[in-house]
Amino acid sequence: MHIPDGYLSPATCAVLYASAAPFWYVALGRLKRLLTTRLIPLLSVFAAFSFVVMMFNLPLPGGTTGHAVGVSIASIVLGPWASILAISIALFIQAVFFGDGGITAFGANCFNMAVAGSLVAYFTYRAISGKCAIVSRRRVIAAGVAGYLAINVAALLTGIELGIQPMLFRDASGAPLYAPYPLKIAVPAMMAGHLTIAGLAELILSAGLVAWLQRSHPSLLSATAPGAARTGAEAGGFGWQAIRPLLAGLAVLMLITPLGILAVGSAWGEWSPHDLGGSTSRQQIAAVSANHALPAGVPQGLERLSNIWTAPFPSYAPPFLRSASFGYLLSAAFGSGLILLAALVANRVFAAPRRSG
Repeated sequence: MHIPDGYLSPATCAVLYASAAPFWYVALGRLKRLLTTRLIPLLSVFAAFSFVVMMFNLPLPGGTTGHAVGVSIASIVLGPWASILAISIALFIQAVFFGDGGITAFGANCFNMAVAGSLVAYFTYRAISGKCAIVSRRRVIAAGVAGYLAINVAALLTGIELGIQPMLFRDASGAPLYAPYPLKIAVPAMMAGHLTIAGLAELILSAGLVAWLQRSHPSLLSATAPGAARTGAEAGGFGWQAIRPLLAGLAVLMLITPLGILAVGSAWGEWSPHDLGGSTSRQQIAAVSANHALPAGVPQGLERLSNIWTAPFPSYAPPFLRSASFGYLLSAAFGSGLILLAALVANRVFAAPRRSG
């Protein structure tokens, strides 16, 4: 679901950056007002969690791969605006350091997963959970449905954005300049895996974490449950000490990230120019695209924009390491560490104003 550089035209990228920008602006404004609630540690943990969760590739029908996003649980704990920032931070680290998602397409990826995903997850969860008690099983069901809908809405938007490229942007000969497949192929191809495996993974992840938080730290569910019946167990803080169980869980998740490279194949619509030019890989791409052959040659615009940024650790594989598994684990630790370090610095910067207040 991470659109690479070259798959969207510059005009499409500009529109989607402009579409995401108002949500970033409002989210940053709301975060500034919430700093006195010590939200930064919690936001950083869920940004790191989303970063790591997206490294677990799942085999999808047809031979492609997909992944959960973690957007639903972030929206349920943080609220939609802080979730938008958390998922955007994770996507930024992935794009800049690991080449997972393009720099030009960063606005599109954030709009699909961070913005649309967070809003869909939040409002679905609130609509289903209503004012039931924090520890109600109804909230577990609401979280699962919210996760399933959120990831599928994000996948649908991705399929539409990819599918309109051949309709709008062609060269003089009529060949696509960017993403090669039209809507009738792109949308079904994107949705097939997300309506099944990836959607179920997000459903189980969201519902399972809400059920765990109900038992271990119900206070983390209170921010998005106004008017809910209280049990007296919701009191608690959101500082670094209070979220140690979440940090421990994040550490365990990082240790098993090498499982994420066991799935064979690449995500639909994330092929490199080399894949689009090779005879064997072209046949494989056609096989997962309703047996529609690719246009002859690599799209000119895609090839040109694909080299706009070279990530230092492409595909989560540091070039100085021979072990793919250890490189993947190190990438998970490095990306999560960057997020948590930035949060520690931000927390220290804002600590003095909080104390004086």
